[in-house]
Amino acid sequence: MPPRKASDAVLLSLRKFGLALPGAHTKSPWPGHLDLAVNDKTFAYLSLEGEPLSISCKLPHSQDAALMLSFTKPTGYGLGRSGWVTATFAAGKRPPLEMLQAWIFESYRAQAPKRLLKQLDPEPAGVAKAPARSKRVRKQSAKKARGGTKQTATRAASRAAAPRKAVAAQSPKTRGAGKRKRAK
Repeated sequence: MPPRKASDAVLLSLRKFGLALPGAHTKSPWPGHLDLAVNDKTFAYLSLEGEPLSISCKLPHSQDAALMLSFTKPTGYGLGRSGWVTATFAAGKRPPLEMLQAWIFESYRAQAPKRLLKQLDPEPAGVAKAPARSKRVRKQSAKKARGGTKQTATRAASRAAAPRKAVAAQSPKTRGAGKRKRAK
C-alpha cells in the first residue's frame, strides 16, 4: 500500500530504520500505536499511518536541545522526567528524517542491553554520536551518586550537630519550660 501522506513515508522509513537495529521488534501496547522495542522495552512510540506523525523517544543526551524545537514537548505520563521527548508534526509538514533517525538511535542505545549494543555498527551514516564523557566527568558523576565529596559530608555533619549545641547552651530552666507547659 503506497503512503497516503508525506508524513506516512517518513513514518515507514523511521520504522524500517528502527527495526534494522539488533534485537528490535514492533510492539503495540494500546490502539493507535505501533512502537519500536528491544527486549520488550519500548525505545520509540510511533503513531500509525494515516494519522499526524508523532514520535516519542528517550533522549538522555540531547533532551535539552530537542525541547528547544517548536514541535516538541516532554512526553506525558511522567516519562518526560526520565528524558522522553515527543515530537508532533502538523499535516503537510515534512518532518526532519535524519534528526528523527538520530533520536531513534539514541533512544535505542538508552534502552538496549549491552550484549545488543556490542552488535551495533559504528554510528549509522547521518547520525551524530553522543559525546563521550571524560574520565573527570565520570568520577564527578560517581561522587555525586555516592552522596558527594568528603567536604560536603563534613558540612552536613556539622549542620546536623548545630541544633544540639543550641539546646545544650540553654539554661536548665529554659530547656524544660516547653515540656512543662504541654504536660499541664
